Amino acid sequence: MFNETFWALVPALVAIALALITKEVYSSLFVGIVVGGLLYAEFNVVAAFDHLYNDGFVAVLADSYNVGILIFLVVLGAMVALMNKAGGSAAFGEFAKKKIKTRIGAQLATIALGVLIFIDDYFNCLTVGSVMRPVTDEHKISRAKLAYLIDATAAPVCIIAPISSWAAAVAGFVEGEDGFTVFLKAIPYNYYALLTIVMMLMIAIMNIDFGPMKKHEINALNGDLFTSGKVAESTEKLPKNEKGKVIDLVFPVVILIICCVIGMIYSGGFFGPDGVGFIEAFSNSDASIGLAMGSITALIITVIFYLIRKVLKFKQCMECIPDGFKQMVPAILILTFAWTLKAMTDSLGAKEYVAGIIAGSAEGFVNFLPAIVFLVGCFLAFATGTSWGTFGILIPIVVAVFSGTNPQLMIISISACMAGAVCGDHCSPISDTTIMASAGAQSDHINHVNTQLPYAMVCAAVSFVTYIVAGFTQKAWIALPVGIIIMVGVMYIIRYSTKDTGEKAAD
Repeated sequence: MFNETFWALVPALVAIALALITKEVYSSLFVGIVVGGLLYAEFNVVAAFDHLYNDGFVAVLADSYNVGILIFLVVLGAMVALMNKAGGSAAFGEFAKKKIKTRIGAQLATIALGVLIFIDDYFNCLTVGSVMRPVTDEHKISRAKLAYLIDATAAPVCIIAPISSWAAAVAGFVEGEDGFTVFLKAIPYNYYALLTIVMMLMIAIMNIDFGPMKKHEINALNGDLFTSGKVAESTEKLPKNEKGKVIDLVFPVVILIICCVIGMIYSGGFFGPDGVGFIEAFSNSDASIGLAMGSITALIITVIFYLIRKVLKFKQCMECIPDGFKQMVPAILILTFAWTLKAMTDSLGAKEYVAGIIAGSAEGFVNFLPAIVFLVGCFLAFATGTSWGTFGILIPIVVAVFSGTNPQLMIISISACMAGAVCGDHCSPISDTTIMASAGAQSDHINHVNTQLPYAMVCAAVSFVTYIVAGFTQKAWIALPVGIIIMVGVMYIIRYSTKDTGEKAAD
């Protein structure tokens, strides 16, 4: 009765609405899961709880991909705890004080690091967060702002990076075509990702803050990084270790990057007997396996490095592992709930429902289709909290509609699908990337969602208009400059309308 209808999206919508209203994410997600179970079982309570337990919680925690991501989270938490205890984070903070003099510089450094770490969005969120927290804290940048900068350089950067787990995922969904070539051709049309970078740079350089973020930034300047009302909470007390140096943070991070890259290409068959190339290995890679293997290897190397440097004893190193696990418990809980909620919507046929809508409306709105696909991708990713799932639903439909008839419009529509999926994922409180960004910045999750939403919606509106232009011109060199000009104009309007607050937040 409820299968493959609008009701399939109701559990996710209930969870999102409750999270935004109550500002409490655990119970909101659980209520959404229960609603999904009840709808699936047509309100048979026993069958509903059997479904949400066996096909929900147990299934998602038994999934090897999900387990790999959880292992990566725990190991990364342990590495952050190690870097803190060794004094590397504190030493880097002191070093950054001398090199980065302004709030603008701290934000630009965060953006630059986020762009450089383009391999995987999970890896990006947690690594950039652990490295930049001491720097942004020193310059009184709110944790909500840090979470936004992390989130906006995670998925939006990965989706335009040819060598990334996201490129591999997209290429795998383009059936009957050269997936990697299609991905490369789609980059100039990925307006949400490209305009997000433009927007971030303008926000950082021009001191533009609006919406709830404005309050967070003003409070941060007054010493309250969390907008908690307690100034004492605003400064993260990093452990002091007289032996700690900048190398004690830089070395583990570099090793982590190297090991994760090796892990990714290993999972794609780079070291196998068939001699798969580097790019192809990335296309075939399994992010879960690669990140888990890479992080574990990096953890072992880091422990050995600290023992050789004699900054920590072996017992102290081992104490950091449970400490790191504790830091990641909130993220692990939210991820588990979010995955289970997705399992509920999948079992209700959410994918099939949306696919039917798109396929039915494609013929009459050919030139508007990129903009329509963008909107549908936004909604679907927002409601389900998954961008990759959205790729899997929409890209095969777009390929089927345009393959052999209008290859250029197919490229633009595939890019619109990717952009919409990233946009919805960027906005959604149940998105794993959004959860990771909160964890990386150690920001309250609902604060991050509330403050980020207006920024993402401004970029989404400009992207929607740009896709209308692209649908008619079908030329990147026309549509992209138009989008950038509109974005710059919108940001100047916002800056002018929030000028009084901007002056307060200036250096």
